[in-house]
Amino acid sequence: MTWSIGRLRLTPLRTVAVAAWLILVMATVATANGNALVTLLVGLGFGAAFLSGLVGVGGAVILIPLLLYVPPLVGMEELGIKTIAGITIVQVTAAALSAASGHRGGGHVDRRLVSVLGPTMIGASFVGALGSAYFAPIVLEAVFASLAVFAAVLMLGLRNRAPAHTDGPPAFDRRLAVAIGIVVGLLAGFIGAGGAFFLAPVLLHVLRIPMRYVVGSSVGIVAISSGAGLLGKALTNQVDWLLAAALVIGALPGGRVGAVVSRRVTPYRLGLVLGFVILVVAVRMWLDIALQVGLIG
Repeated sequence: MTWSIGRLRLTPLRTVAVAAWLILVMATVATANGNALVTLLVGLGFGAAFLSGLVGVGGAVILIPLLLYVPPLVGMEELGIKTIAGITIVQVTAAALSAASGHRGGGHVDRRLVSVLGPTMIGASFVGALGSAYFAPIVLEAVFASLAVFAAVLMLGLRNRAPAHTDGPPAFDRRLAVAIGIVVGLLAGFIGAGGAFFLAPVLLHVLRIPMRYVVGSSVGIVAISSGAGLLGKALTNQVDWLLAAALVIGALPGGRVGAVVSRRVTPYRLGLVLGFVILVVAVRMWLDIALQVGLIG
């Protein structure tokens, strides 16, 4: 049974999702007591999730730097990288679920790819998230920045070698896909990300999946695997649930809007946007790391 409001169709699942979002909004407002940081995180969550749906990333590649640098710039308290990683994985899960729903309607989610990589990344993300509790914050930052550099090089340096679009789901090597899922899952769980910003270029250039299917499928895979990373972070007390709820409030509509806009953008432009965004993030974070260890003054 569906209901229509103008051009918007409300299925039972969407109705439940909207109701849950409204309940979350009311609960967060009641708990926040006018906390300005909570309001800021709602806006950051929307922006990061919009980019998530637009270019097929889970949002962490944008959100982690935003959470590191924006609050101090506007005179608010600085958030530590472990707190950021803990709340980011919550937002990534919500944004990926929202964006995957939008891409499913576009017909570019490869269910075979999701069924192979999803379960593989569940276990790997959980292990990576548990292990992150035992490392210094700067190690998390360095791992994240390293992955961002690698992903940017792949997306920008090899963009002209991307596989052509196909009318149907592409073929791929299942054993290679499982290996990719283990590595990406471990690293994603460790840094509190869904891993799509790293997974997307690997799918594109290693598994040779066309860009449209990379964008649609990667958010579906992240929606499955990031839940395991979230569980690992929660079990090691690395999640501030109030701040996480603020991110989710912005993320749910943001991811959906981004997925809709994505269908009107060419695959080549999607690749350029993703590559340049990741490159800017990587450079900024490495400069920050260099300052922390005294390599530059």
